[in-house]
Formats: sequence, C-alpha cells, structure tokens
Amino acid sequence: MPVGELGVLAGLEGQVPAGLGEAITSMPLVDHHVHGCFIDPVTRGQFEQAINEGSPDPIPAFMTQFDSQLGFAIRRWCAPQLGLPPHAKADEYWAERTALPVDDLDRRMLGDAGVERWIMDTGFGTDIISSLSTMTERSGTPSSAIVRLEQLAESILAHGGDPAAFAPKFREALAQANPSVVGYKTIAAYRTGFDIDWTLPSTGDLEQAVTELNATSAGSARLDHPVIIAFIVHAAAELGRPIQFHVGLGDRDMDLHRSNPMLLLPLLRQQEIASTPIMLLHTYPYHRESGYLAQAFDNVYFDVGLTLNYVGAQSTQIIAESLELAPFAKQLYSSDAFGLPELHLLGSILWRRSMAQVLGRWVREGDWSEPDAIRAAKMIAHGNARRVYGV
Repeated sequence: MPVGELGVLAGLEGQVPAGLGEAITSMPLVDHHVHGCFIDPVTRGQFEQAINEGSPDPIPAFMTQFDSQLGFAIRRWCAPQLGLPPHAKADEYWAERTALPVDDLDRRMLGDAGVERWIMDTGFGTDIISSLSTMTERSGTPSSAIVRLEQLAESILAHGGDPAAFAPKFREALAQANPSVVGYKTIAAYRTGFDIDWTLPSTGDLEQAVTELNATSAGSARLDHPVIIAFIVHAAAELGRPIQFHVGLGDRDMDLHRSNPMLLLPLLRQQEIASTPIMLLHTYPYHRESGYLAQAFDNVYFDVGLTLNYVGAQSTQIIAESLELAPFAKQLYSSDAFGLPELHLLGSILWRRSMAQVLGRWVREGDWSEPDAIRAAKMIAHGNARRVYGV
C-alpha cells in the first residue's frame, strides 16, 4: 500500500498541519545509504542479533532485544504488515514472521517504504544479503551501488606483487567501476580511526606502507594501515564522486571516540578534497558536530540514518537536533538498513513521523511557513541525494 496509508501520523492529530502531513507521508525518498536483505530465513537469535548494532554476542537468557526502542518500534509499525495489530507481543510477531517466505516478507516491507531509489553499500555481507537486482525486483524501485574502498584495495593487495604496482592498479580499478556505481565508502573509522595523517602520501611512503602491510598481514590483506587509507581516499576523491564516511554509532570493535568527524578537519581543509562531496553517515552521537561541518564546508553532507531506527520513539529529538545548524541543502535521508526488511521500512516511517512532528511544531508556532517546511523536507527526502549522486 502507499506509505501514506500506513497510519504514519497516528496519534499526532492536531499536531501536524494537514498539508504538511500529507506531503511528508507521500513524498518519495532516496535512501542514500542502505544494504540488502538477508537471502535466507533467520533464526530468532539471528534476528535479535540483527537489531543490536553493537554486540555480536548471543542474546543473554535474561533479556530480549524486542525490549528496546527498536524492538518496540518493530512491534508497533511492522506488526500490521504481517496482519497483526500494532504492539503485538514479540512471540506473536515472531510466529507470523516465520510463517512467511523471505521474498514475500521483503516485498511487504520494501514496497511500502516509499523509496524511489536505493543507493546500496555493496562491500559487506554480499554472501548473505540480496544484490542490487534482487532489491530492485522485490521493492519495485531501482538501485545504485556504492563501492567500499577498503574492500577494493584488499582485493588488489591479496594478490601481492610489486608494491609500486598498487597505486596504478587501484586507480585503474576505480576508473573501471560498473556504471551502476555512484560513489564510494570508507570504513576508516573501523580500521584506523580518523586521527591519522590525511595528507596524500608520497610514492615512496605508499610503497613502504604496502610492503609493511604485506609483511604483517599473513595473506589476509586486512587494510588497517593509515598511509594506505589516506591514499585510497585521495585516489577516490580524484574522480569527484561522493565519498561516504562511516561516522559514530557502530559495532563494538570500533573505537567510537576516534570516529568523531571533527578529527577529519585536516582532510577537509585540503584543497584536493574541496570539490568532492563528503558524506558523513548516521553520525550519532556526533550529529551536531556533523551539522557544524556541513555548515562550515561546502562539500560536506550528513544524515542521521540508522540512528532513527535504534532510538525509535526518541527519533523526533534526533531529527530536531540534526536540523539545528546545518543548511537543509546539506542533509540527506538514509536508513542504513541491513539484513532485516523491517529496518528498511522503519527508517522511512520514523523519518517521516519525526519530520512531521518537528516541522509541524515550528509551523504551528509561526516560526516556519508550511510551504517552507514542505520544501525543506523534500530537499532532505530526495532532492539533495538526486543532485549529489546524479540519480
């Protein structure tokens, strides 16, 4: 059904002007950072692990991840997609979900998100999640690809060879990217943190770094050398396509304090980077710092995707904070959904619901006009992503 018929604004009667509410619930979204859905059915344990961003551990016997903001949001907003009432009990939800084939579940959730294009990170979990073509088929909307820089570099490093050959091979691989590729992504936050030397390394320094990595990687070629990380970001920037940076919230193997985007200032101040769109992803708890950077640098953009799903009913506060400082032409929508199609749908619902509440209050109180509120929402929903990614 159209996303506007999902009751996104239920309980907000009188809080959102009618024209604004109708516009926000019906406007198409470009999900500029997202992953595919699980190919195979999952166990309840796997499902609950997938709604916990930080820990890979089995869920302790004394708790369930359904007892979290995200778990409550799934029971509220996704239960009706399974024919259940809102707030259905966790066991009831799981029983109905398990009864559905994977492709049917995907179609129910993806098709109702109101997304006009998925811009998908293709560099993680490709053996367990759906491809671009499958996402397109099951959702009925097209998909574009984001290439993960570390994965591409690792595919070259894994073959060994002359360290002097790495740079030209990497640049060649970037230039030969599939036509569906609209940008790149770095997970430097996981591999080195942002507190590294971001200057373009010399040829000699890069060759020495490749030699060092080859000597210590024992054939795994896991890219965690700061010199090589700096190089692949600069090499991607030469092509002018957007580069996404994982920022903030993530798994526990990342040092969260080293993913503060303020640590990217030495990179952002470089003239070689100034014409390349830098996309700061999900950003919590650094969404205010990201907003500052989006105001201070013409080429910096950010979103609060992923965050909204995990904070659930608190997403209105995060949306309000994300709108404090940054120009509205510098913000984008994303869900960063991975694996569970519920997350693709929830990202859309919580963004629409939160935007309607925040902008609705400003319109009611006379701070904003309704036409301006609708125009700003359209920028974030799809306009900025269309412009930056050329989709």
